[in-house]
Amino acid sequence: MSIKKVSIIGMGALGVLFGGILTKKLGKQNVDFVVNKDRKARFFKYGLTNNGEACDFNLVDEDEKGRPADLLIFAVKGVDLESAIDSARNKVSDNTIILSLLNGVTSEEIIGEAFGFDKLVYCIAQGMDAVKIGNQLTYTNIGQLCIGIMDEDPKMREKLEKVANLFDRTAIPYKVEADIRHRLWSKFMLNVGVNQVVMIYEGNYGTVQRQGEARQLMIEAMEEARVLANLEGINVSKNDLDQYVNLIDTLDPEGMPSMRQDGLLGRKTELDLFAGTVLKLAKKYKVKVPVNQMIFDRVKEMEQAL
Repeated sequence: MSIKKVSIIGMGALGVLFGGILTKKLGKQNVDFVVNKDRKARFFKYGLTNNGEACDFNLVDEDEKGRPADLLIFAVKGVDLESAIDSARNKVSDNTIILSLLNGVTSEEIIGEAFGFDKLVYCIAQGMDAVKIGNQLTYTNIGQLCIGIMDEDPKMREKLEKVANLFDRTAIPYKVEADIRHRLWSKFMLNVGVNQVVMIYEGNYGTVQRQGEARQLMIEAMEEARVLANLEGINVSKNDLDQYVNLIDTLDPEGMPSMRQDGLLGRKTELDLFAGTVLKLAKKYKVKVPVNQMIFDRVKEMEQAL
């Protein structure tokens, strides 16, 4: 059977972006956002806009039972994952497929421990320049979702094909990855660079698209992550790094990554997912990562000043 009912946890940039597409294509009755009572009240009081268009979403209470999802999408920040897992429990059945749009390389492990790794189709969101400030989402590039499975098992292949079929039906740009682990770590390398450097320069994508100190720092931070990926057994190459730098150059210069958006709004950032993970791996392999250490220290100072 194909995926008919989709539930989304998270009403940030990616949740609203892809939730909007799915709602228009599948119908409001087949797509819901799982929220607590406070979030539901804020939505009905202030609303949400997607590139200037009011969002007409179906919101359901996290305590609702008896209506599990065919596909459950996690679209929250890493700092909110544990609470999101609690909110999602009533939406998971034996047949539910789960996608995580979170940054970093650890969210699927955490979700898999909670609900079972047999439910996971791995996913990386990349290439979008969505910015959500307050109740307004704007974007120029929708990007794409890269999907794949870790092990070639017939049942997991069937789940992957169901997700691909859904994306075909709803015109969501996607790519099925033969080596999803490689893509996951390549995207991690990207985030370690662009998210963190735009954050400490308090800038936007234009800050790192120009030749200069910020762009060089971004590349150096990415290189430290690339070396650690290799030590983990994932062949992320210098060519991969160059391709992701080229990808950054295609984004709206006035846009900004999620980490910078969190800084602007005075929220805790995903620093631990990026430099924090790099520092843990550096300790494991006894290598030095001075750029990410500097970034980690600087962002901690910025967070304390918020």
